[in-house]
Amino acid sequence: MKTVVVTDSTAYIPEDQLEELNIHVVPLAVTFGQESYRELYDITTKEFYDKVRTSDELPKTSQPSIGDVLTTYEKLSKEYDAIISIHLSSGISGTYQAAVSAGQSVDGVEVYPFDSEISCMAQGFYVLRAAEMAKEGATPEEILEVLNEIKENMQAYFMVDDLSHLARGGRLSGAQAMVGSLLQVKPLLHFEDKKIVPFEKIRTSKKAFKRMEQLLKETADDAEKVKACIIHAEREDIAKNWKQELEEKYPNVEFVISYFGPVIGTHLGEGGIGLCWYKVS
Repeated sequence: MKTVVVTDSTAYIPEDQLEELNIHVVPLAVTFGQESYRELYDITTKEFYDKVRTSDELPKTSQPSIGDVLTTYEKLSKEYDAIISIHLSSGISGTYQAAVSAGQSVDGVEVYPFDSEISCMAQGFYVLRAAEMAKEGATPEEILEVLNEIKENMQAYFMVDDLSHLARGGRLSGAQAMVGSLLQVKPLLHFEDKKIVPFEKIRTSKKAFKRMEQLLKETADDAEKVKACIIHAEREDIAKNWKQELEEKYPNVEFVISYFGPVIGTHLGEGGIGLCWYKVS
């Protein structure tokens, strides 16, 4: 059985890995006024943040239509028997549901939609593992079993500079955003029940970095191998320095750096930093 992996643009996987592992991407989009831009194709991350700085209003985000997803599935159905379709959390986007609907409409290929219940490179970790297994000839059922194992120990935490983006986008309640801003709090956020919620209230960025490291350490101390990613919104130097520090302390953790692209950046704003990881079994 020939299996291929599809994801959406919010996994923010480097282009060379997409090509090498034959991963197909359905883009989400950001809209400034009347102009819409598809992630990966029409706007770079730098262009996006530059545009946000000079715009009076926050952009809006939009998921791919069922038709967009269906077109991708139909194209792949000519060559593959099965599609593993991995998407950002159904709690913050309808993309997963679009994949479910498109999968029920396509002929000639079996579609296995997977709700990552998260986003960014944490979602990307699922995609990369699935694509590696597909390349090795694993069945869809074997791939899904491993993805569910990863889900059991995937952890991701992040902090943002300005909570108002999350509040305006409906991803965090207005009351939580207001309290955070008033108290100068840098709350650690995470995904719970598929949605973004506060994990802990922390007063300073420095303490937030320490707390994320402490949470990683709990996993690293008890694991042979861990895969981790530092994710940033236009804070590359900070991400690189932090990666170097963490690599020296945790030799059993394989670190990479990724970013909050346009769609997720719309909701988090510039300046966010996150850390995600899972124990490799």
